[in-house]
Amino acid sequence: MLDSIRDFFDKHMAPSSAPEAGRHSIEVATAALLVEVVRMDGDIEPAERDAVLRAVHASFGLSGPEADALIELAEDEARQAADLFQFTSLLNRNFSAEQKEKVVEHLWRVAFADQELSAWEQHLVRKVADLLYVPHGAYIAAKVRARAAAGMKPDAGNVQGS
Repeated sequence: MLDSIRDFFDKHMAPSSAPEAGRHSIEVATAALLVEVVRMDGDIEPAERDAVLRAVHASFGLSGPEADALIELAEDEARQAADLFQFTSLLNRNFSAEQKEKVVEHLWRVAFADQELSAWEQHLVRKVADLLYVPHGAYIAAKVRARAAAGMKPDAGNVQGS
């Protein structure tokens, strides 16, 4: 099954040129970070998976089947990963500060998708933001925007500390 997903991406997303192959890797790395937020609290909600799908669509402009295939591949990569550095280091090499801040905002949107914020989710987003060298002010601004987008009150879902 995973081989067919990889074949799909090789055929549709990365046709032989190195820049496209790099783009594919960036897409998988970004999606894997989003998937990690979903997995973090041990309770995978449909709203969280939908938030990942929306983030993938917004970030990469993929069609429905392409986005689904990317998420499946990212889930496999996240399960096999020893740590987050393999994903964040790729984004650090290829993303601007603004793009990295947008990734953090998408992570927050996934975390808030179920209208709850677990300490595990908050810890993961903080860790990823640190690994991406996102300044604390940008991290908090992304959190505030994501919380507002989720329709949550400013103090709702706040776990001790920010």
